[in-house]
Amino acid sequence: HDLPRLVRLVPTIVNHCVARDDVAMAMAQKVFKRLYENDLKLWLEVHLTILDGLRDVCKKLVKELTTWLTYIDDERKYNRDLAVAFLRAQLLSLPDFAAYLSKLMDSGRNLAATEFSMYLVRQCLIEDPCVTVTDFLPVLETLSKIAQRGIGGEALTKLLDDARPVSMAGKDRPAAKDKKLIKPQKEEKPVVRESSDPAGMRENVAFLFDEWMHICSQSQNDKSYASFISQLQGALKGDDITDRFFRILVELSVERCYPPNQMELATNPTAQLSYTAIDAFCKLVVLLMKYLDPTNPNTKVNLLIKVLTVVQKVLMREYETRKLKFNQRPFFRLFTNLLVDLNSLEPSLDQTNYQILKAFSDTFHNLQPTRMPGFAFAWLDLISHRMFMPKLLLSRAQKHGWQLFQRLLVDLFKFMEPYLRNADLSESIRLLYKGTLRVLLVLLHDFPEFLCDYHLSFCDVIPPSCIQMRNLILSAFPRNMRLPDPFTPNLKVDLLPEISQSPRILSNDTLALSYMDLRTDVDNYLKTHQPDYFLSDLKNKLLLPPADALACGTKYNVPVINALVLYVGVQAISQMQSKSTQVASPVTHSAPMDIFQQLASDLDTEGRYLFLNAIANQLRYPNNHTHYFSCVLLYLFADANQEVIQEQITRVLLERLIVNRPHPWGLLITFIELIKNPRYNFWSHTFTRCAPEIERLFESVARSCIGPVPSAKSSDDELLADQFSS
Repeated sequence: HDLPRLVRLVPTIVNHCVARDDVAMAMAQKVFKRLYENDLKLWLEVHLTILDGLRDVCKKLVKELTTWLTYIDDERKYNRDLAVAFLRAQLLSLPDFAAYLSKLMDSGRNLAATEFSMYLVRQCLIEDPCVTVTDFLPVLETLSKIAQRGIGGEALTKLLDDARPVSMAGKDRPAAKDKKLIKPQKEEKPVVRESSDPAGMRENVAFLFDEWMHICSQSQNDKSYASFISQLQGALKGDDITDRFFRILVELSVERCYPPNQMELATNPTAQLSYTAIDAFCKLVVLLMKYLDPTNPNTKVNLLIKVLTVVQKVLMREYETRKLKFNQRPFFRLFTNLLVDLNSLEPSLDQTNYQILKAFSDTFHNLQPTRMPGFAFAWLDLISHRMFMPKLLLSRAQKHGWQLFQRLLVDLFKFMEPYLRNADLSESIRLLYKGTLRVLLVLLHDFPEFLCDYHLSFCDVIPPSCIQMRNLILSAFPRNMRLPDPFTPNLKVDLLPEISQSPRILSNDTLALSYMDLRTDVDNYLKTHQPDYFLSDLKNKLLLPPADALACGTKYNVPVINALVLYVGVQAISQMQSKSTQVASPVTHSAPMDIFQQLASDLDTEGRYLFLNAIANQLRYPNNHTHYFSCVLLYLFADANQEVIQEQITRVLLERLIVNRPHPWGLLITFIELIKNPRYNFWSHTFTRCAPEIERLFESVARSCIGPVPSAKSSDDELLADQFSS
């Protein structure tokens, strides 16, 4: 069911907000009010789970929840089920709540409050303890005084008698840590188990697993393996039994990574673990797949999907229970073993190779860092594993394999985006960022076409401040292409044979334009220059709703801007190519250029920066997109009626050039043309010499591009009139 997953996402989303505490508090207040609107069990569980997640995000929430509860001035404050639920979920400040109950009883004069307090003592201190005597001491003292006054009758006397043994044993009970509620003491296991299994099933599975581990340690004989597995296959009848069997095996495998009675190792990231049980489990799964019906390959895939689903559920339950104490290493070992072992059986599984990789891809997508940040390092290592990433990108169903890996990379970028956007670079985020760059470098070297084809969807989720990461993607070019040297004197870009070819784009570049039905409006304007108000209204259609703007850190819809720029450019190129037999229409006099000029002049500084970035994202390897958008950017510079536009164009180009290589080819040829061609009067603009350090920066970049820096040139009124060569 999607409901638990959606509920778990709430604290993750709030945690990525800029004003995290304010958003958490506002959301908690609405959830608290809705708690009292229904008494259905599912209703209460969902809302309490949301509050529990928000409590981990905002440390002040427990104090505020206690205040809200104590300020209720009607009969709802005596809701027994809710009060017990709050106490068991550790959502109340016990000293404040106990003091409130003591005062509310008014020495026994408030009968409803007295009965309410008696109920809480019996439920939460005596029958199923979740608080200590110390926590509820003010309540017990008040009830004792009430009993001495003869109020409360036999029920109160019996309650105090039942509470007395608990009070006597209170010194042996652990104190509540950090003023939080505690659960009754139980032996804590390294793995959180489910308790709904049939009686004796766990013991039977453990016995079978012990037998299997003994076989693995004593023999490498396929005959002994096959004998055991044939017996096992006969016992695994029915989906429910199979699911339970594999779940118990996963729990046992992970639990046996830790030495007996050394629970502290489960939360120690550097402790030495034993992976014998996990290795045996993985071997069992692989051999089960090997010996399944060879005439039906889908049976093997279905078994793997079942196993991966079980592993995913156990991992997520472990993570939700342990939170910051979650240890990812046993699960990393488990996934790695399965990847390696299944690839070693490739001849027998060749027909199902893509389906197997897809099963792993779907599992990794479900375990993405946005949902499980504590699994992020293992997750990045898994998706870039030599037995997964290259196999998926080289699979026979290449198009589908690329889509799957593109989805995983987008998952990674979405997780890192808020941290990179806000420059919230803790040591762990820095390490994850470095790891991401290394994966991109491998892709740039071995699979550049993959980066070329999906550059748009990657740029949608990479924040503008991550210039080097974006440059790595935009620098990719097909392996069968030899890039012309951008520093060649008098390079005629429009005469290059590749410049007339369109690049392949596998990203869905029109999906974002469905926002506010923008594509229909754009198509109408490009064909008819109508309606008249389209250009003036366009800016508002690029804005996000206020709530989304707060979460994204910008008021503009970046994917819509990127898609709009690319779509308008593609339509412009198509129009000019269709008129190739006629007089070519200049780039500078067209409906697409009207749209670009309107955006450059109407947008504020933030919006214009995002718009110019969207254009610069198309300056890649030699193709007609690169040529067209280079002409667009240069024309916008020449035709700008405000120097701030020219300054922002320069900034967008320059900031991509001053970072470490690689630099996109189209970016280099555009900047060289801008600073070298006298028609743009680049060196006459004041922003190039506004400060000594800025001037030195420009001179340094210019020297690396064109040699000695020219002196400031006189104004040249000639505007860009280049025509796009089809």
